[in-house]
This record gives sequence, C-alpha cells and structure tokens, in this order.
Amino acid sequence: MSGIVEDPEEKYKLITKGLQEVLNGQIIKKILTEEKRHVKIYLGTAPTGRPHCGYFVPMLKLAHFLKAGCEVTVLLADLHAFLDNMKAPLEVVNYRAKYYEFVEKAMLKSLGVPIEKLKFVVGSSYQLTPEYTLDLFKLANIVTQNDAKRAGADVVKQVSNPLLSGLIYPLMQVLDEHYLDVDVQFGGVDQRKIFVLAEENIEALGYKKRAHLMNPMVPGLGQGGKMSSSDPNSKIDILETPKQVKKKINSAFCAPGNVEENGLLSFVQYVVGPIYELQHGEGQFEFFIDRPEKYGGPISFSSFEELKAAYKEEKLSPVDLKSGVADTINKLLAPIIAEYQASPEFQEADTKGYPAPGKDSKKKAKKEKKRGTKYPGKKDETEDDVAKKLEDTKIED
Repeated sequence: MSGIVEDPEEKYKLITKGLQEVLNGQIIKKILTEEKRHVKIYLGTAPTGRPHCGYFVPMLKLAHFLKAGCEVTVLLADLHAFLDNMKAPLEVVNYRAKYYEFVEKAMLKSLGVPIEKLKFVVGSSYQLTPEYTLDLFKLANIVTQNDAKRAGADVVKQVSNPLLSGLIYPLMQVLDEHYLDVDVQFGGVDQRKIFVLAEENIEALGYKKRAHLMNPMVPGLGQGGKMSSSDPNSKIDILETPKQVKKKINSAFCAPGNVEENGLLSFVQYVVGPIYELQHGEGQFEFFIDRPEKYGGPISFSSFEELKAAYKEEKLSPVDLKSGVADTINKLLAPIIAEYQASPEFQEADTKGYPAPGKDSKKKAKKEKKRGTKYPGKKDETEDDVAKKLEDTKIED
C-alpha cells in the first residue's frame, strides 16, 4: 500500500470510496478542510459467528482510511456479542474476541495494510464503567422501546420471544461513538437504523453528532441474502481448506447468464477487484481463470464489466467462473491459514471460542411411548388384569 494521501479532497474521496451510503459527510469535510486534522473512525465487530470472506470488504475500507491518514479503531464488541440473544457465554465470547483480533490482523497483513497504525479495543474495557452505565440509563430514558427494537432489527438476531438484551444492544452502540472518542462510525448498510438512532439521540446527552459510513453487504453463495455467519452455506470461512472452498463454490447458485442473482460475480466486484486495485494501483483489475485447454485454455479479464458481460452473454460458463473464484479465494486465504498454523495462541482462541459440539458418552434412554389403553384391538385393563400379567412374567428363582 502506497503512502498517505495529503489533499483534503482526495482524502474525502478515498474515505468514501465504494460506500453504499454516507450520513453527515459534511462533518468529515469540515475536519479535513477547516480543523485540518486526522479523521478518527471506528469499526465495531461483535464476535459471534466465525468471520468469513465477506470481512475482506470492511478490511479493505480500513486500508483506505489508513491511506487517507485516519486514526482507526477496531472495537471488539464482546458485550454486544453476549447480548445478541445469548449466542455464547461470556467466557467463550472472550476467546471469540481474541480470535476476531487474530483473524482481522492476519487479513490486513495479507492485504499489505500496516496494522501498527490500528488500535484494537475490547468493549468491556470501558462499557462496564459507572459513567458508561449512567449514560446507558439516561439513553434508556429517552429512546422508546419501539425505536430501540426497530434500530436493532437488521443486526440483532430476531426471535419470536425476544429478550430485553436486544433493546440494550443498539443503545450501547450509540454510546460507543462518544466513549471511543471518534468522529465517524463505519459499518455495513445493515447498521443504518442504529446509525440513525445515534444521530437522533446522541446530542440529547450533550455529546456531538458523528458521521456514519456504510459498506454494501456482500451477497451470499445462495440465491439472494447476504453472506452471513449464521448461514454456513452462504459463506466461505476464513480458515476453510482449499478442498472445502472448492466444494462450497461448486454448490453455489450460479445460473448461466444470470448476473443479477450471482454471489460469485458480486464477490469479484466487492472483494477480488478492490483487493487487486489496492495492491496494483488505482483503476487496475485482473481476474484470471486457469481454464483447461480443451475448453479454450486460460482466460483473463481486465475489468469487472468485461467479466460480467462475458458471463451474461454466456461466453463464460458457470464452471469456469466457479473455478476462477475458488482459485482466487484459496490464494487470499493461504497466508491467513499459514499464520494460524504457526500461532498456538491463534489456534487456542479458535478452539476455545468455537468448541466442537461434544458427543454425550451415555446414550439417552428411550422414552417409553405412552400409547394409552385405547388403541385398536386393545381392551381397557383393570388393576387385576395388570397384577395377573406381572405374576405371569415373574422369573422363577
């Protein structure tokens, strides 16, 4: 990654590059042009399910922020993970937070991003202080139940009988902007309702309003829906083996000529292309497919539009697209997997954060079916009938 961009206008373009939406962009512009200081941005990640390849998208944006001279904080939101419908007990969440930090640092290093300029903060290090707790109560006295529920609808796991924790989650995210002392909060577009909640309520506590930056969500491998940790068939985990990657890519929805509902093309658009550009320079793109000679030999595309058009016109088959995406993903994951294999601490965070489901040593006793006494061909039994049967089946000494 090349040096820091100095021009304020170019900094703003880089900070907002590839985003789906920007709220209060004028706050960022004022800092760059009038206050003439570095913009402070944070990304919050709740360590719930295993990180997947969709995480390359926010990691790419962190690279853009750093190149624009921003001060970047990554929040490992352990208490948020705990509050997300109790997906895991706190002691397990602590290991997941460590695992997320290892993964994100490994991803950034694989992209050539200097991680020494990043700050990682664990949420519980400040979210349990008296000051934070009092502010949480103050915010709870302002925000309605309906507003809190609506804010977390796209982020907190939705269940038929929701817990109170799902209402606390978005309130804490509002406060994090102040307590992390940032100018901007960055996340996926699924965070939008929480960002709006912050913009509408943070000033009531006497704190300044922040800008909000939103990434597009990377589509999953199925037909429709985002790449999600909770749906194993929609995603490629960061530590998937090459064999597992090829198997998942081969089973991905990829209809011939369909470019609208194609998670593989979207992955090239949002992950592969931007990574190539980050590593080779502005406007650069290459997507290589090592196609067998009997099917036309290797083929390369110099723009995403060219790749998309070839697929739409069915000049490129689903088999070839899948092969190219699988090979590219395996190249992206190779240095991360190598770092994992070389680090006992990384491995411990994985095994203790995501313990394999244990098998009960004792088989569960089969429950006796209560058939009742009135099934076809069965007469009602009296107490005398039952006693006689017991007597007849008694084993002689």
